[in-house]
Amino acid sequence: MEELLQIGLGLFGGLALFLYGMNLMSSSLQEAAGERMRSILAAVTKNPLVAVLAGAVATAVLQSSSATTVMTIGFVAAGLMNLRQAIPIIMGANIGTTITAQIIAFKLSDYVLGIVLVGFIVMSLAKQSKVKLTGTAIFGFGLLFLGIDTMGAVMKPLAENPVFTDMIAQVTGVPILGVAVGTIMTLVVQSSSATIAVLQNFAAQAGPDGASVIGLEGALPILLGDNLGTTITALLASVGQSRDAKRVALSHCIFNLSGCLLFVWLIGPAASVVAALTPGSEIEVIARQIANAHTLFNVTMTLLWLPLVSLMVRIVMAVLPDHPRRPRRPRNPVAETPFAPDTAAA
Repeated sequence: MEELLQIGLGLFGGLALFLYGMNLMSSSLQEAAGERMRSILAAVTKNPLVAVLAGAVATAVLQSSSATTVMTIGFVAAGLMNLRQAIPIIMGANIGTTITAQIIAFKLSDYVLGIVLVGFIVMSLAKQSKVKLTGTAIFGFGLLFLGIDTMGAVMKPLAENPVFTDMIAQVTGVPILGVAVGTIMTLVVQSSSATIAVLQNFAAQAGPDGASVIGLEGALPILLGDNLGTTITALLASVGQSRDAKRVALSHCIFNLSGCLLFVWLIGPAASVVAALTPGSEIEVIARQIANAHTLFNVTMTLLWLPLVSLMVRIVMAVLPDHPRRPRRPRNPVAETPFAPDTAAA
């Protein structure tokens, strides 16, 4: 019981460090570059391909697809862009958010405390606001990796527990169940980056047989669920907004849901493609394989949907139609005449 308590505290404590570091880094970058990103997004919406690239760059710089999505919903609500212009930016945001997983796949354990120290020194001593924000972002980046290391340390004994590995084997044998697990995790944590980081860290643990405790084919359905669960942020951001803003959030949901429904039947082939792109010992490269699978998923879905933006617009318009106008009541000329003639007297 005491061991389970220590594992739970280490796991959730590491997750808290990760989320705090991620939010600190993201908020600092948004404050430093947010206005520039807003102007870029507002200026490049005429060409769908350029809009995708702008959404990807904005998300990579701000380190938050939620920030890009919420900004885009705000633009639509304010009438600065229309639905057709906003949807490619949302697609680009999905690509940009995969940069976080790619960064996490780098093994920075030996440098994490140095990164925290550098960030703290810059943050504490800097006089200029931009330099101070940069130091805060570096400090948050270090905390992010410190959280990952904490989670990894407590996951090792868990990965060697036969009861737990049997439970994981049952989940990984049913892809739909893996999707459900990933979706619920992201709904609870409200950060797909955090749940994907947990997945990368857990998959890198060796089971009793020396192989990955979950394997790439077991990790991919959970990854799909993580992508699906992250759409709740956009849906929540659209509450109380205009009809078109709600449609932007719905398009984000349809984009990820369609990809999930497509890829869940292609787990084996997708795993083979990713393994071929990232060869090596499974334990050593599986974190990078998961990051590459995340990127491959979003790039593929963007290539599929980008020529079909008009179809996406029609779908969300059909699901969320304009409010019908109430029919006007027929006029009664007799009732509206101020002084109707007294026919009885006549």
